[in-house]
Amino acid sequence: MQQRPTVTPRPTGPRDSRIPPAFRYPAFRAYWTGMLCAVTGFQMFRVAQSWLVYELTGSPLYLGYALAANAIPGIVFNLVGGVFADRLDKRILVFSTQGSTGLFILVMGLLTLLGVVEVWHILVIAFLAGAAEAFDTPARQALYPHLIERSAMTSAVALNSTIWQGTRIVAPAIAGFIIDLVNTGTALVVSAVGFFIMAVVMLFLRIQPIPQGAPRNPARALWEGMTFIGKNSIFAFLIAMTFFNSFFGMAYVLLMPVFAVDVLEVGARGQGILLGVGGVGALLTTIWLGGRGGVERRGLAIVGGAIVFGLTIIAFGLTSQFLGSFTLALALMVILGCSNSIYMISILSSLQVLVPDNVRGRVMGFYGMTYCIMPLGGLQAGALANVSWIGAPFAVSIGGAAVVLFALATGVFNGKIRQMGGQARSED
Repeated sequence: MQQRPTVTPRPTGPRDSRIPPAFRYPAFRAYWTGMLCAVTGFQMFRVAQSWLVYELTGSPLYLGYALAANAIPGIVFNLVGGVFADRLDKRILVFSTQGSTGLFILVMGLLTLLGVVEVWHILVIAFLAGAAEAFDTPARQALYPHLIERSAMTSAVALNSTIWQGTRIVAPAIAGFIIDLVNTGTALVVSAVGFFIMAVVMLFLRIQPIPQGAPRNPARALWEGMTFIGKNSIFAFLIAMTFFNSFFGMAYVLLMPVFAVDVLEVGARGQGILLGVGGVGALLTTIWLGGRGGVERRGLAIVGGAIVFGLTIIAFGLTSQFLGSFTLALALMVILGCSNSIYMISILSSLQVLVPDNVRGRVMGFYGMTYCIMPLGGLQAGALANVSWIGAPFAVSIGGAAVVLFALATGVFNGKIRQMGGQARSED
């Protein structure tokens, strides 16, 4: 595949303040549309895969196996994927990973439609899809900053986050609708189409030249990325803050069935409402940030947002245990969604603005790995919750306290982080 002619990203059309800054760039609009299709396919795949596993086995244990098969390669290969993102053409790499993932899911769908699918097929394909995702994520994160000017970075990060927040609400419903009216195999085939659309977008996307900065020796390249992060306290803080969010903060999501059934006693429907209002809060905040050109005090947004997020988790755990109020739990879930979006979007936009192009892929590899650690965070919270004198409410509260303490210890007492200001204003 030959590199298409390159263009310098420039906003087009009227500078209407109602249009999010990043959407003024044609290349980003094309990328965003492709991402919307791919992430919708990803969310549908997760639902259809879980449903298929349970159809075949009737075992919750195998659901865990499928999740682990997808998460483990992400933890192992994300760092290597970051090295590849800095050495290869990012557009070609995303084209390859999206097309491969779509092909893997299409094979699972066809096996299901033919009635010959077995559990081991699902586990192998889940592993392969997870491995492709580990190479895809750093490349995508390193690619899209070249589709816009730096002044639109926060808008671009927020608009990308909007896709994940929005599809988290809509895509599972679409998958369930197709499974109910047609069958699981068809839902898988439809989800594969989303990845193929993103691959086609990459095929025709025109981008400016991107420097390839990683050494040829993979071990040296990886060490160079680790050293770069370790020597800069701001980058180390941003990556570590993301780790604490994934490993400790988000554990409440994985323990939500315990809250819904045993603590608040609202059942599966109540669990759906709790997670739904949290998603709505996150989505509305993300849309608001997407329409802005930047966050003026990013350091304070990150530290303050993390502290509010952690304190709200503590409040959610303790009030659920001692008050048992579903209404209060709903209000706290909205705050959780809002605060998490504010500080996580600020973290990613800060990384994208500050990281040099020649190490961007490797830094994004470390960043992406923290999300793959989330299932392990659920495991540690579940182990704590299984201790009779702790339980789920105190387990998630401990996680919230860990987020707060880290934000206070590293953010409040580090002048560089507190003084981290906003990026250049976007076009008005």
